[in-house]
Amino acid sequence: MSEGRSITSLDVAKRAGVSQSAVSRVFTPGASASAKTAEKVKAAAAELGYRPNVLARAMVSGKSRIIGLVVAYLDNYFYPEAMELLSNALQERGYHVLIFMATQTAGNIDDVVEEILDYQVDGIVAASVALSSNLSARCRAADVPIVLFNRRQDDSDMWSVTSDNFGGGRKAAQHFLECGYDRIGYIAGWEGASTQRDREAGFRAGLEAANRTLHCRDVGNFRMDEAANAARRLLRQDEPPDAIFVANDHMAFAVMDVARSEFDLKVPEDLGIMGYDDVPVASWPAYDLTTIRQRARRMVSRTVDILLNEIEGYPGDPMQETICGPLITRGSTRLQKGRRS
Repeated sequence: MSEGRSITSLDVAKRAGVSQSAVSRVFTPGASASAKTAEKVKAAAAELGYRPNVLARAMVSGKSRIIGLVVAYLDNYFYPEAMELLSNALQERGYHVLIFMATQTAGNIDDVVEEILDYQVDGIVAASVALSSNLSARCRAADVPIVLFNRRQDDSDMWSVTSDNFGGGRKAAQHFLECGYDRIGYIAGWEGASTQRDREAGFRAGLEAANRTLHCRDVGNFRMDEAANAARRLLRQDEPPDAIFVANDHMAFAVMDVARSEFDLKVPEDLGIMGYDDVPVASWPAYDLTTIRQRARRMVSRTVDILLNEIEGYPGDPMQETICGPLITRGSTRLQKGRRS
């Protein structure tokens, strides 16, 4: 073989004593090839230093087997775990993942998704972000399916998979009332997020069902520093809350730190605190946080099934799917630990 010439699939086929199409099948996810043929081809490829040209194959087949994953909140413990689960699940199905970071400004998200489309991806998962109507139409025109993960929006042509945020908010309210808390507050996430709106709506509905109203409210924007400032404002009031539902665990940790270290409050005796997500840190003894669990594995599994059905030509009618999660009671509220509802 001449020095400097690229190794091709034909070279591998000759070395392995098989056809060129057999080499192609061995290196094409989902294609069939006998174990004996695959062993011979892979051995020949290793000897020759051959690697299949994925981009060239995509140009021929029209499929890149690449999924674009756009996310905005990697500082929230929930998302790194969810992104790992999504990546692993897609790789098990023969797809590769490109991760793109976005902020919550509409222009930034549109720019990021336009960039993803330039990579000729087969599909997009948008986690923790919402898309403009123009951009969702642009993706449909490019025949690139999108599934929203942990977000929903009022678009009847778009799939979304979320936890039951409204139901989770109701559970949070009911739990605080069962614990006997009286002055119940709420710290919101970013108010442009459907997760925030639905959790607060469910929480308020749960209070109203018991003829109670929200005692106080502030905004943390899903950021620890802003949640800490929100907690300071609420706890400095003449009548501070004796319980606070926080829109996610990430912020709830900051609220608990402020309550203990700056206001010398005992949790849960002086102040009950509840979060949402049930990230691993929530169970650490330092926080022992009561929270609503998001069933990340179930959400990921459903997201992947929906997206690949769309890609592989078995679409259904777009729906907003919700997955219920249990209340996990720990030491940051007054009821006995280990109770679920």
